[in-house]
Amino acid sequence: MDFKSKIRVVEDFPKEGISFKDITTLLLDGEAYSEAINKCIEMLDGVAYDKIVGPEARGFLLGAPMSVLTQKGFIPVRKPGKLPFETIQHKYELEYGSDILEVHKDAISKGDRILVVDDLLATGGTAKAVCELVEKLGGEVVGLAFMMELSFLNGREVLEGYDVYSVIPFES
Repeated sequence: MDFKSKIRVVEDFPKEGISFKDITTLLLDGEAYSEAINKCIEMLDGVAYDKIVGPEARGFLLGAPMSVLTQKGFIPVRKPGKLPFETIQHKYELEYGSDILEVHKDAISKGDRILVVDDLLATGGTAKAVCELVEKLGGEVVGLAFMMELSFLNGREVLEGYDVYSVIPFES
């Protein structure tokens, strides 16, 4: 299936000069969504992991179904104040400011092999922050899986040392 044709490109969103890759059009097509989830699982053949971590919100849309199909636990990573139990935080820098992510303290045990799943690899900042949260709790990041990758933004460089997988490459 040509997944790229299922992605809507919205120019000048969220600000001028950005060419936003919108997966909601892929999600509307049940067959494409299902096939995309299966493609993510297939590309990870041979990667051994115990749990899947997905950052809010689009990481939930891929990570949770992958978790169900592979029968692995799913761990949500959220913005501050959204998780009901004790959490650890990680503050990280973005292109235009900073952000904070949280995860439950008891979600990851020392030695857990973790797969990080999100919709998009752009500059790599959020993915790197998620990896650092996992590692703070003693988990081992065994791979990062993305539906789309904006390769021209060089996010893989930020994630050097990690195995990175993506389904749909965008060169520009």
